[in-house]
Amino acid sequence: MPHIPVLLDKVVEVLGIDKDKFIVDGTVDGGGHGLEIIKRLGKKGTFLGIDRDGELLKRLDVKLKAIKTSPRIVLSHGSYAELPEILCKENLPKADGLLLDLGFSSDQLLAGKGFSFQSDEPLDMRYDQSKGVTAAEILNKSTDEELADIFFHYGEERFSRRIARGIVERRRREKILTTFQLVEAIRSSVPGNYERGRINPATRVFQALRIYVNSELTELQTILDGLDQVITSGGRVAIISFHSLEDRIVKRSFQSLGREGKINILTKKPLTATEEEISQNPRSRSAKLRVAEII
Repeated sequence: MPHIPVLLDKVVEVLGIDKDKFIVDGTVDGGGHGLEIIKRLGKKGTFLGIDRDGELLKRLDVKLKAIKTSPRIVLSHGSYAELPEILCKENLPKADGLLLDLGFSSDQLLAGKGFSFQSDEPLDMRYDQSKGVTAAEILNKSTDEELADIFFHYGEERFSRRIARGIVERRRREKILTTFQLVEAIRSSVPGNYERGRINPATRVFQALRIYVNSELTELQTILDGLDQVITSGGRVAIISFHSLEDRIVKRSFQSLGREGKINILTKKPLTATEEEISQNPRSRSAKLRVAEII
């Protein structure tokens, strides 16, 4: 299934794009939002696309070379949390607009990195496989208390301690190295009527591991704390979140920055998808878009 960008029309509108602006897509992925932004930029405009997955950037580069584009385009392999360093490296000024789509890309489900519990794959879960430790390393080396904390804080899993104990018990017999091994350890640790069948028992644990392995919440807080370093006065930041952990961080940071007189919050309540968009793209149902303008 191709990745469909959520809230596309709203993103383009709130960023206030015109042909001469410099816009950054900090989670450019396959270019879902980015390509639409590029269409609206002219010869004097600039687009910077950042992603932690180098393979996705290579594919996007091929896609961009196959179409006619007017603005200057820069693609950078890295994290949006490193945006100050990337701007310096590329000799770019502060941006007029920054987009962060914090959603998990469907392209990653096909990457063979262990993000999906629907197929049996090595438990890696790193967006950038040249850095950090794998999910398997965390599962096989952490204590049950450490695992429980990860599952509870990053996945809001209420059976976190039972699952952690089940994983530790299973790894005494064999290392947990694949997605199906982890799924089986989770299933055997939770009640048979888990969440009354509304979601797969592995959903929250896989989310928690992905967030923890990639330091997603830490990176989000880092960029929020440094918005004035990367966005010019009058410029805008638009952030799309998909679960309460992310949205809570964005909401509280915006409120704090607003009280300090550093930003104007342009969305008192987050913008959400229309029923029409939800019918065409069900994953947009949980998307929340918050926007602020730098003072």
